[in-house]
Amino acid sequence: MTKKKDKKSGMLSTNASVAVNKQARFNYALEDSFEAGIMLSGTEVKSLRLGQASITEAYVGPKDGEIWIFNANIPEYTLSGGRGQHEPKRPRKLLLHKREIGKILGAVTREGYTVMPLNLYFDARGRAKLQIALAKGKKLHDKRETEKKRDWDKQKARIMREKG
Repeated sequence: MTKKKDKKSGMLSTNASVAVNKQARFNYALEDSFEAGIMLSGTEVKSLRLGQASITEAYVGPKDGEIWIFNANIPEYTLSGGRGQHEPKRPRKLLLHKREIGKILGAVTREGYTVMPLNLYFDARGRAKLQIALAKGKKLHDKRETEKKRDWDKQKARIMREKG
């Protein structure tokens, strides 16, 4: 997903990515992924519409039998002044089906998985969604292998372009 801004207001609309966690794919082996809604306040949504958010330092975890995202940075919406502002790094509840919550909680507690936030975006209906995935940490040699594969793919593409 790319950033598509409305020409008049300069705000993100539907089918637009706000924040992507690129380090997650490098540091973790991703398995099952889920699409979760997020409980946001009004100023948080407006700040996201401006394309302001960071999920690189964020993590997802259980709290009171529910799934929450912690440390996701959504900066204050500057155009509203000081009234009704939100806390930028507050914990936010993720909205998932009970079956999905059970699957995630079981994998985290029994099998030692980590839940990683991958992509924060607006869906086709204009709602803020977060793509999360169950992941296991990669060892150093796995990271080196990923880097070698990426470099080889780049070289292969360059060779194919030169020939064709």
